[in-house]
Amino acid sequence: MSLYLDYNATAPLCREAKQAMLEAMEWVGNGSSVHQFGRQVRQKIEQARQEVADFFKTSSSSVIFTSGATEANHLALCGFEGRIIVSAVEHDSVDQARPDRLVCPVDARGILDLTALEALLKKGNAPVLVSVMAANNETGVIQPLEQVVNLAKQYGAFVHCDAVQAIGRLPFSWEGIDLISLSAHKLGGPQGVGALVMQTDIPVKPQLRGGGQERSFRSGTENFLGIVGFAAALKVVKDQDWVAIEQVRDTLETRLKALCPDALFLVQEAHRLPNTAVLVMKGVKSATQVMNFDLAGIAVSAGAACASGKVKSSKVLKAMGVPGELADCSLRVSLGPTSQMDVIDRFLEVWMDIYERAHVSSQ
Repeated sequence: MSLYLDYNATAPLCREAKQAMLEAMEWVGNGSSVHQFGRQVRQKIEQARQEVADFFKTSSSSVIFTSGATEANHLALCGFEGRIIVSAVEHDSVDQARPDRLVCPVDARGILDLTALEALLKKGNAPVLVSVMAANNETGVIQPLEQVVNLAKQYGAFVHCDAVQAIGRLPFSWEGIDLISLSAHKLGGPQGVGALVMQTDIPVKPQLRGGGQERSFRSGTENFLGIVGFAAALKVVKDQDWVAIEQVRDTLETRLKALCPDALFLVQEAHRLPNTAVLVMKGVKSATQVMNFDLAGIAVSAGAACASGKVKSSKVLKAMGVPGELADCSLRVSLGPTSQMDVIDRFLEVWMDIYERAHVSSQ
């Protein structure tokens, strides 16, 4: 029995996105061409743009299509001329975008330290951009965006949010957030497409120059197939209910604790995504766990999936103060919208097999 429990890395392409892309394959034309074929493709791109804008209750001119969230993050941060403040648990595409960024610490739950943020906001002059993700890709911990926005606005700062993990999983108000980064493949769309939603007239300079596409914010022929698939997937996640998935996650944790009292659960008490659990199998390295789960047909991960294809120490857990011996034995389980209780038995069976074999061999 194969199980895919790595939805925070990528979600399977949903039926609606696949169908939209198959239909788009019948069209020919470059959206920048002035003839009727180009105009027809342009019309489809603009229709998709409006659908993304509708999700955020903003205008279509606010949506800039990109190759994914990494490019969207870089456009937001590298295109901003001023001071940058990021949280200590941001995705590497935010954390490494600007070497001159100021880093705001988090507490033991991975939640932004608002007192420290205010101290950073007080330093220096405007303009300032605060970049805080909606929910962490490794732990699922949800940040207090409303409080971040209110604090930033008190000091005249702009706010950027990497919303990749939150879209379709959480009921969020995006009011007051100036820039929002999106990725299609996290919500059932295709890989290789995303967007930056610019909610206000924030000064951002383009990073890719040339043909002037995307209102000159992002030159280059648009990924037509990806864009229509992205918009189709976004429609689907509007109606997804994650209550049952949260119950599956909580039941998995409860049963694992009863079966293996030695197991630990990180950020269990924090406000987190309904599909995400971080488990610690003491004495067994993360890489060993991932490999053995894979051999058993179960896909899980440790750390950020797009870091390099390798399992390495988590800077997120380090920023939270998690001891290295626990962080190095952590595992992320991320469920999907169709995950059901029947995944638990198989997961626990493999967990116990890995745990028992590792501890027998160490004796």
